[in-house]
Amino acid sequence: MPFTPTDRFNAVIAEIDAVNAEDPRKITVDGVERPFESVYAERMTETLERMYPDASELLRIAARAQHIRRWQIPRDTYPMGREGYNKWRFGMRKLHAELVGEIMERHGYSAEDIALVGSYLRKEALKRVADSQALENVVDVVFLEHYWDDFVEKFPDYDDDKLIDIVGKTLRKMSSHGHAAALALDLPPETARIVMAAVEREKDTLAKMAERENG
Repeated sequence: MPFTPTDRFNAVIAEIDAVNAEDPRKITVDGVERPFESVYAERMTETLERMYPDASELLRIAARAQHIRRWQIPRDTYPMGREGYNKWRFGMRKLHAELVGEIMERHGYSAEDIALVGSYLRKEALKRVADSQALENVVDVVFLEHYWDDFVEKFPDYDDDKLIDIVGKTLRKMSSHGHAAALALDLPPETARIVMAAVEREKDTLAKMAERENG
């Protein structure tokens, strides 16, 4: 059955979009300059609809709010290195969950619904809760489809081995449904080469993951 948005759902999405429209960072898409996070949020929704046309209302909200006000805490406000990066990611996830929770509360969503969306955005219960895993799958497909090339340009010192390792770690966070969606993307030849090399390197791990899912 097609998803029928409620008035409160539409109000929450409109408020998320209004916040993201404040992003001072810009991106040009089809010749039009737009706020970076507005474009990202729309891509999340479009990819969610493609991958999970029967997605729940709460998952749809989480997808739209995945990076809400992400520019508020720049990466360079935390130390460089893995530890600093992980602390920054934790801080960002907490911020996203709090912001969308406040929006949902204003529009009459229950504390339980708000807690669920927050748990999805904080990446809790991956591999155990279907909607949490679905959101991760969508995040990773959007990254590969729309932002991988920018990532590679940002780190020109990364060699093939490093890039393959990064994609491999991404694949391990996904489920089989996410893998299928990623492999179905029409990627540039160089990106596709890295992805397939990562699939080959991780084939045993991915096979075991598929067995657990089907077991």
